[in-house]
Amino acid sequence: MATSRGFRRKSRGYLLKPKGSRSGPSPDIYLREYGVGERVIIAINPSVQKGSAHRRYHGKVGEVVEKRGRAYVVAVKLGGKEKRLALLPDHIRGVVV
Repeated sequence: MATSRGFRRKSRGYLLKPKGSRSGPSPDIYLREYGVGERVIIAINPSVQKGSAHRRYHGKVGEVVEKRGRAYVVAVKLGGKEKRLALLPDHIRGVVV
């Protein structure tokens, strides 16, 4: 059988929630609003597959550039380049300053 080369490959332990918290997202995630220019952490929620970033961006800090529908466009520096990711609010958290 051929090896899978999918979007979430090699992430069995990387995107695993603790055993007691394996449930869907809490409703307060959708009530939080992020403003343009606000810094956020990309924290992929493995219980929600839609609107997530690639696992290489997990834990990175970015800046909200715009709001696009329900999603937010987040600019992240990776190497020497700036990447723009469209993420649902399930996968971002505000930075405590």
